[in-house]
Amino acid sequence: MAARLSKSLLILAVAFFYSLVVFNNTTDYNSNYQFVRHILQMDSTFPGNHGTWRAINQPVIHTLFYISIILWETVTAVLCWWSGVAMLRSIRLTQGIFFRAKTLGIVALTLGMLMWFIAFLCVGGEWFLMWQSKTWNGQDAAFRMFVVLGIVLLYLTMPEPIAPTIE
Repeated sequence: MAARLSKSLLILAVAFFYSLVVFNNTTDYNSNYQFVRHILQMDSTFPGNHGTWRAINQPVIHTLFYISIILWETVTAVLCWWSGVAMLRSIRLTQGIFFRAKTLGIVALTLGMLMWFIAFLCVGGEWFLMWQSKTWNGQDAAFRMFVVLGIVLLYLTMPEPIAPTIE
């Protein structure tokens, strides 16, 4: 029971985190939009960088990229909330029912990890060379979130311990 409760609470904590991220990205849209814009423009990479041919200077692309991130975060948040509630509701039910409740959490955590890995570490970090920027470098935060979500995902997928029988 404790492991199931722990897993449920961790999924709900991730849901809360993503809800705050979506809230911040929508109520203070411009702050993180500027981050996305500068990364895509590659305007703070090393001087003389030969990779700046990749830069995207169209504001509509910046907006579409940023909105897609917000939508990705929203889907992750909704799936985490849904799974967390389903897990709590099935906490005392059979292993199979609880496992099915965990499935959306597994999907949500995987989506979250893919966002941090693909959008931030691969696309932002390597394609747009975010790692070269002293001002607009989000790789540490992206890596931290990738690891946190990965740990929760590993824990969530672990089978629940079988309680010993008392004779």
